[in-house]
Amino acid sequence: MRTEKEKMLAGELYDPLDQELVDDRLRTRLLLKELNDSREDQVEERTRVLKELIPQAQAGLWLQPPFYCDYGYNMVVGERVFFNFNCVVLDVAQVTIGSRTMFGPNVQVYTATHPINHVERSSGVEYAKPISIGEDVWVGGSVVICPGVRIGSRSVIGAGSVVTRDIPDDVFAAGNPCRVIRHLKEDANG
Repeated sequence: MRTEKEKMLAGELYDPLDQELVDDRLRTRLLLKELNDSREDQVEERTRVLKELIPQAQAGLWLQPPFYCDYGYNMVVGERVFFNFNCVVLDVAQVTIGSRTMFGPNVQVYTATHPINHVERSSGVEYAKPISIGEDVWVGGSVVICPGVRIGSRSVIGAGSVVTRDIPDDVFAAGNPCRVIRHLKEDANG
């Protein structure tokens, strides 16, 4: 029989109150407390915590505290990724972030979701859909990225947007719901 964690990672309905998952989240909370209580000049300490918190992160990850996530181990992060203050990543399913991507303050990345049917939802089960964000993406402040979304490489998401569906490569997109506003030129200034 599959564990609740195996079901969670497979994108199936699972019980989030399963003891293994509760223990995983507690471990993450303790690491986040260390990270969020650290000072900017404590580079070695932050690096140690980040390696433990997000083991699938490449070099140059910078999280401006406070930062919050569910597990950390479901994040796959490229080189030189930057999160500004007060970002949240609900990484119940995998969150893939390409190199050199930047997140403004208060960005929320949600893989977690709940059944639409109220009977199923009231049973306490939930599930998640993975999120993929390409390379060289700029996500403006206070953006919400919903479960199952893919954001293409080199795109810019305007501040305050709610991304409910896929965004292609090389576009500026904004709004609620987020939609393509224009295609970006291939020059360095966009």
